[in-house]
Amino acid sequence: MTHETQVAEITASIPNAGKEIFDGGAVAFLVKLANNFERRRQELLSQRQAKQKQIDEGLLPDFLDQTAEVRRASWKIADIPRDLRDRRVEITGPVDRKMVINGLNSGAKVFMADFEDANSPTWSNNIRGQVNLRDAVVRSIQYESPEGKKYELAPETATLLVRPRGWHLDEKHFLVAGEPISGSLFDFGLFFYHNAKALLGRGTGPYFYLPKMQSHLEARLWNDVFVFAQRELGIPQGTIRATVLIETIYAAFEMDEILYELREHISGLNCGRWDYIFSFIKAFSARPDFVLPDRAQVTMTQPFLSAYVRLLIQTCHRRGAHAMGGMAAQIPIKNDPGANRDALEKVREDKLREVRAGHDGTWVAHPGLVSIAMQAFDEYMPDPNQIERRDTENYRVGAADLLAVPKGQITEQGLRRNLDVTIRYLSAWLEGNGCVPIYNIMEDTATAEICRAQIWQWRKHEAKLADGRVVSDALIGQMLSEETESIRRQIGSAQFDQAKFSTAAAILQKLIESETFPEFLTLAAYDFLD
Repeated sequence: MTHETQVAEITASIPNAGKEIFDGGAVAFLVKLANNFERRRQELLSQRQAKQKQIDEGLLPDFLDQTAEVRRASWKIADIPRDLRDRRVEITGPVDRKMVINGLNSGAKVFMADFEDANSPTWSNNIRGQVNLRDAVVRSIQYESPEGKKYELAPETATLLVRPRGWHLDEKHFLVAGEPISGSLFDFGLFFYHNAKALLGRGTGPYFYLPKMQSHLEARLWNDVFVFAQRELGIPQGTIRATVLIETIYAAFEMDEILYELREHISGLNCGRWDYIFSFIKAFSARPDFVLPDRAQVTMTQPFLSAYVRLLIQTCHRRGAHAMGGMAAQIPIKNDPGANRDALEKVREDKLREVRAGHDGTWVAHPGLVSIAMQAFDEYMPDPNQIERRDTENYRVGAADLLAVPKGQITEQGLRRNLDVTIRYLSAWLEGNGCVPIYNIMEDTATAEICRAQIWQWRKHEAKLADGRVVSDALIGQMLSEETESIRRQIGSAQFDQAKFSTAAAILQKLIESETFPEFLTLAAYDFLD
């Protein structure tokens, strides 16, 4: 389908519900975003590759000399909008219609509608997601389940934030001058174009979460996008507000600089803990001295993660910004009261740790966890936030603290669980589901990335299991076959053959056996999506 602009081409059919999303104005707006910012995006992605090459050659990340004055100077971000001042509990989830309603009705202060890690970026998911959010903004959204249960918005709902895809991802179905548009610009542009003015009319605004950044230059690009978009739509500068996820080891060294670049458009930083662990493995994938233990042992009490938390809280509060905590991935366990109590207690302990540390809010993945997180923050944070809290400044966080390698064992159980979870998750992702409950944990792309990255790292450096066996091609191949067959037995051959498990296992095997570390699972698997 070629539009009158002659430079935009949509290479897939548009779902009927999404026809209005691609009116001429929206398409023209996307084209302008691509024409103005695509070249810079590609330059920044090239800079990522150059930085990774330096790390592979032995240079460790550090705080930047050239931006030292930004870190030393006294400055603050713009005042935070009224409806973003209290963010003590945020719930996240994909942009399907039922989840959007449930997220907004959950009792959380914020619902983050996710086009990224919790969303499998099929064309249908992305376009229907835009329709769902448009309908939610004007409060016309409704849903009826196949069983006849009806869903609609409550009188009071959470504040809506939207997470577009990261700078590294394309939207292959929307071409500008024959090239795929940035997934970031596509997701942001459609939502902003259709909803910014309606949100302002309702006393709120276009608010975003920005993922996977690796530098303040990438934050500068986002800021320039915001300035351009507001000017194009005739909206006052500073209307857009973003929260940046610090989920790469590189961004951890540039928190001040990221806040500074976005200072007129930012409200806080978030500890994107799962992607941060994945980034730690990826950044140092070539180094045998950075091998991590089992995923289950890489908890927030590990020194490198507690240092990252302290630095984020210090930095945000010094600049007048929210320091948001990370995701509790547990979900309620309906058929096992004892296991459910244990899971909920882990959530409670995690949220108490966060609020006591100084966080201004936290994330949960399931509506059933909102009240537990809310109770923890209500008890220790009576005000809307604790930005004025300064006791964390007593701790100085240096580069060595952020780079402390976690200690622990690599076990057969850990290796098997990584294989099993990645196959299950990737199979669901290939079928269009990006947020998947597996073993009572809500897995998304970030957690699957940890699993497959660990397997690659252990194989690459011939790590030893606790029982002395070396993680070799032969051992991985044997366990991959056994775990795949175990899934077949559990769900039955008919269901197994109808699903994408075999394709998922084949993709995983290729990722594991690659001589160089494959940058993102989603890049490798995106070609398999419609």
